Amino acid sequence: MFISNTILITLIFSILIGYIIFLLIKINRISTQKNKLQADYKVLETKLNSVELEDLKYKINPHLFKNILNSIQSHAYQTYFSLDKLSNVLDYILYETDKRFVSIKEELDFALNLIEINKLKLSPLFDIKVKNKINENHPLFEQELLAPMISVDLIENAFKHADLQSEDSFISITFDLKDDYFALTVANKISSRPALKKSNSGVGKESTKKRLDIIYKECYTLEQFVENDVFISHLKLNLLDYKAKVFAAG
Repeated sequence: MFISNTILITLIFSILIGYIIFLLIKINRISTQKNKLQADYKVLETKLNSVELEDLKYKINPHLFKNILNSIQSHAYQTYFSLDKLSNVLDYILYETDKRFVSIKEELDFALNLIEINKLKLSPLFDIKVKNKINENHPLFEQELLAPMISVDLIENAFKHADLQSEDSFISITFDLKDDYFALTVANKISSRPALKKSNSGVGKESTKKRLDIIYKECYTLEQFVENDVFISHLKLNLLDYKAKVFAAG
């Protein structure tokens, strides 16, 4: 009887060991499949994001070209100045926007040229203030961390919707680079007249938000609000935090 019980216990123990080994093998297979699915999903997500970003870029560029050319056409007497600025803008669009990222220096130069072109629409007496508070010695100044043309929509929107007739009308644009953050703040007095709507316009704001969501995810904030008839946009990018996440992702 003792031998019989021993054999039974041994048999049950062997069965349990075998079942545990079977479960471990099955768990290992499931884990391997899960990791493969996650890897495949990440590749697919990257491809989709890349395709969407390319699509958004080509939505932005023609719209920007048309606005620039309209400005130059309406102020032919400043053709030489305009073409010089346009040349810089076109160089940026043609040669830099194919890159995934550009430096703050490159984006800042582009934005300042774009502002100069847009200023052709304004009266010489119009109150426009452009503040560049970026220190060129900042360690992030020449690092490629900005999505190209990320400043376009905020700047173009101010010139499009500003009240150009009132005595207290103004546009204010401020660039800043402090600690880990790049910031762009644009404010303008809102026109009482609705902006002229065109059939192919209106993609800028939506495109900018999508690009920010895809690229920077939780490493940015974009605040847009109205205060005392002034529309204010404030974009803030945490560049070091984003850089750390990119390196961590490999």
